[in-house]
This record gives sequence, structure tokens and C-alpha cells, in this order.
Amino acid sequence: MARGRTQKVIAAHFDARGTHRRPEELIVEEPLEIRLDDTLVTTTMRTPGHDFELAAGFCFTEGLLAGAGVQTCRYCGTGSAVETEFNVVSVETGGRAPRPTPRLTTTTSSCGICGSRSIEDLTARLLPLRVEPYPPEVLALVPDRARTDQPLFDETGGVHAAACFDRDGTVTTLREDVGRHNAVDKVVGNLLLDHELPAGDFGLYVSGRASFEIVQKAWAAGFAAVVAVSAPSSLAVETARQANLQLAGFARDGAVNLYSEVAG
Repeated sequence: MARGRTQKVIAAHFDARGTHRRPEELIVEEPLEIRLDDTLVTTTMRTPGHDFELAAGFCFTEGLLAGAGVQTCRYCGTGSAVETEFNVVSVETGGRAPRPTPRLTTTTSSCGICGSRSIEDLTARLLPLRVEPYPPEVLALVPDRARTDQPLFDETGGVHAAACFDRDGTVTTLREDVGRHNAVDKVVGNLLLDHELPAGDFGLYVSGRASFEIVQKAWAAGFAAVVAVSAPSSLAVETARQANLQLAGFARDGAVNLYSEVAG
């Protein structure tokens, strides 16, 4: 299941000609139960597709792996993949990762940490990065380049995108999801399973705003920069400065705002 799913529904459309019914393409949103070594970690609402990357990326960015390598990912947990409708994924470390503490509530597609842990708990395990800043003109290029590879957004207008890009501003990996943080976890999971973490010289692009959880995930993965189409939050800026992570926002029409300086 490499690509997200869509579903047609009939909607009443109003325009200058009046009201008429027509089919509309909507993004599918389903729960994914994530398990670490068969222990329930969380249930998140997501766009089906790249589920192994999402599960592995979530476990990594939340610090649940604690340095343990991912041996396998599989659909399972409470029955066969078919019985669970491909909505349960277990990340396997062979018991090397610490036994996780489950979240008590479902993670919605619009939230990230959801108050599950304090900022201090999330950042205490992360050291400031040693990275080189990107030239602003490269950061300003990325949104237009990423926009050409968002098929689910083109079909539905209802998903976010996250992408990994290199020093030339070339997009190397792009993922779409109904949740901003899910899209980021899918990108991080792709790098993790391809043994390309820490991200080092790579940058992370997000199609919406730069929230605290986006910056925290980028910090955990070791990205050199985060560039967002919209604004960052004040806490995102504070966290990026603490992380020595370059943070850019309002990247549109060849312009960009820089919110954190990087000591190379």
C-alpha cells in the first residue's frame, strides 16, 4: 500500500449557475494502530499508504526506539492483516527497544504531541545539532519543486505534504497525509528504513505551518533545516533555536522568512 486512497462522494455544488450534484474526490482517513514489539503505542488517524514508514518514523521521532534498530515492520498485532484491514502495524526491534508507555488517547490527524508529554521530556534526549545553514535562495525554491509531486492534493485538496530535500533544493522523498505530523513521520520513516538517519545535510519541507511537533521531529531526525509554506509558532521558533536548527517560514513566490540562526 504505497499510495494513499481516495473515495468518490456525491456533493451538492453551488455556483453562479445554481446548485447541482456532482462527484467529488475525498481523501480516505482511517485509524492506524502502531505497536512496538507487539506492545500498543498509539492509534493515529492517517491516510492509508506508506504505513510501515509512518509507524517506524513515529517510533523514532518519539524516542521510543532509544537507539534500537528496526528489524522488521509488519501488519499484524491483533489478527491477520486482512482481518485488521491493514490498520495495525507492529515495528519489531527484537525486544531491544525499551517497553513503551502507550498514549491514553487517539492521535487525531490534526494534532501532534497532544499534551502526552512535556516539552522538557521531548527535548531532554536531543542535543543541539551541528549543521551548516542553507542559503535562503535554496530554501525559497523548495515549495514550488515539492508542489509538482502532490497527486493526492491535486485530486482532493485535503492532505498535507512533507518532503526531504538536498543542498541543491532537489526533493528526494515526498509523502502526503491527512495529518501534518504523519506526513513528516512517513518521510523520517523512509530515511530510517533506508539507513539514512541522522538526516545531516538534508532539509525538511512542510506544506503548512511549522508547529512545535514538526520542529521536534525534524530535530530528532537530525535535519539541517525546516522550511514551511506558512508561519511557525513561537514555540517552534524557540525550539529551533535551542536545537541549532534553521527554521524558515512563509516560503512563497521565491521569498522566505528566516526565524533561527544556525551556528555551523
